[in-house]
Amino acid sequence: MAILNYKFMKINALILIALTIVISSCQKSDGYETLFNGENLEGWHVYNNGKNYNGWVAENGVLVFDPQQRTEATSANLTTDKQYTSFELSLDWMISEHGNSGMMWGVVESPKYEHPYLTGAEIQILDDGWTEYVTERGDINRAGSLYNLIAPSEVVSKPAGEWNHHVLHIDQEKNEGFLIFNDVKVLEFPVNGPKWKALIGQSPVNAWEDFGAAQTGHISLQEHGGKVAFRNIKIRELNKD
Repeated sequence: MAILNYKFMKINALILIALTIVISSCQKSDGYETLFNGENLEGWHVYNNGKNYNGWVAENGVLVFDPQQRTEATSANLTTDKQYTSFELSLDWMISEHGNSGMMWGVVESPKYEHPYLTGAEIQILDDGWTEYVTERGDINRAGSLYNLIAPSEVVSKPAGEWNHHVLHIDQEKNEGFLIFNDVKVLEFPVNGPKWKALIGQSPVNAWEDFGAAQTGHISLQEHGGKVAFRNIKIRELNKD
């Protein structure tokens, strides 16, 4: 009987090893790297303020900005330690009622700039049920917009308190950007060159001289005073050998 039990244990161990190899292979084959480990804020810092996370916490596998946990009265835009050029960023987000946030790329970090939005373009994250805000600012500022530049082709956001999904594709080599929002492609746009500069030139963001100029930069998640949560944050770099 002992020999039989040993054989079964050995077979089970081999099956477990095989499953681990298969799962690991599947995780690597999609090319994505996890940006949030679910336990802490490793790999992130606050823009121009280091590791003082100032309201950002990891809670039950979710990355949360909670204004009640803010430690000082300064903005706390969470920023990747690493910089990226061409990539596909995938994440889930949930906003509080009347909440406002965003995800930015091509962010240049320097004491010269007080906020990441002065250099990085932004995909808007918003409670679209905030009627006053949307009415005042229009679709160009609603959830899924390329903030102040292009309105989403469809309104597909879920209400405050529910999870939404974004896949942001930025390819500097092909000059191609798009956003898939809750499985719908709602944005397509250039990311450099004359068409990109013309788009900026006709927008209020043109007042920021270095806006959208960097092809390589950090990714930032914006805090705008209200509670916002993110999960399943992962990135796949493009055009890498």
